[in-house]
Amino acid sequence: MVSHSELRKLFCSADAVCFDVDSTVIREEGIDELAKFCGVEDAVSEMTRRAMGGAVPFKAALTERLALIQPSREQVQRLIAEHPPHLTPGIRELVSRLQERNVQVFLISGGFRSIVEHVASKLNIPPTNVFANRLKFYFNGEYAGFDEMQPTAESGGKGKVIKLLKEKFQFKKIVMIGDGATDMEACPPADVFIGFGGNVIRQQVKDNAECPSFLPLPANPFRS
Repeated sequence: MVSHSELRKLFCSADAVCFDVDSTVIREEGIDELAKFCGVEDAVSEMTRRAMGGAVPFKAALTERLALIQPSREQVQRLIAEHPPHLTPGIRELVSRLQERNVQVFLISGGFRSIVEHVASKLNIPPTNVFANRLKFYFNGEYAGFDEMQPTAESGGKGKVIKLLKEKFQFKKIVMIGDGATDMEACPPADVFIGFGGNVIRQQVKDNAECPSFLPLPANPFRS
């Protein structure tokens, strides 16, 4: 278990911090909220639980869940407008402190870009620092699949994004924070993985994360 003082040391030594979004930056799982909105909550929630635990390859789980949900463009827009995601307590302040110290902050999510960009806007994170999956729609707005070429659409995708960030920006130390198996497997190439259990605890992450943390996100990780 990582203490507050150890978390401070990790944040102080990083030049980039990458956050998962669902159940980390926000309290919900975006795809489960979309499923609930579209009336297929129960079946999709069980698939999400297995996917986040690493029992099912991520792309297969994403394909199966979206095939059940079949979300239209209008439904996605209405979900964001009527049921916006709730930020995890402390995350707004934490991101602000990181940015004040010129630490680059990225959102790397297996969720949907339309929802993640909405979250990013609340945290003053530019769209260029968002990596997430893109839903596709037909001209009439009906669901047409998702962009399978996005690295975040498959297992190991978050690690690929971090590798690209290191190559592009020459970051020396990247910290990855998340609740799920796809976050944990991003280290390496991330230099440190913090398993966050503040919203939901994934047993595989709790058992295997190098730095499991079930503390609230520190609003100011740079203050003793």
